[in-house]
Amino acid sequence: MSRPDFLARAYDEHAQALFAFLLNFTRSEADTRDLLQEVFIKLAKQPGLLGAARDERALLIRLAYNLAIDAMRRRGTREKHYEQLAAESAALFTPAADPDEQSFRQALTMALGELPPDQRAVVHLKLWEGFTFQEIATALDLPLNTAASRFRYGLDKLRERLRPLYDEIN
Repeated sequence: MSRPDFLARAYDEHAQALFAFLLNFTRSEADTRDLLQEVFIKLAKQPGLLGAARDERALLIRLAYNLAIDAMRRRGTREKHYEQLAAESAALFTPAADPDEQSFRQALTMALGELPPDQRAVVHLKLWEGFTFQEIATALDLPLNTAASRFRYGLDKLRERLRPLYDEIN
């Protein structure tokens, strides 16, 4: 398979999931687009990266995550940046016709933004990508128990934050 075919296939199969993961992690559409481009530039320069991978998506998530962390470190204001990004409300969900559903989607977006980035990354991979804790641990280079606990803490925070709205809607 030629390089353009390889990149086109990888992009078609994984770009949407990578974009959603990075957007949820960075909370910035511009940063997400830049990081996604970096992922595919790296693949173009090192086409053998995916050839040896048992799970392409997990490898690409790990690559995207590491590039995002590196970008935050390069900025030199990591903690300040995390707070700023978490406060921003990225449009993670498409608008809903039902006003209650739309309110819940907006509240979920805000609640996700309040999670620490490490918990937000794990919650996204578990809920939206359907990764197992082992796959999350591998993708983010974490111990298995750390991946599970970050998910549990993140989910607890989401429940606490969203419970009043859920009770109000129902």
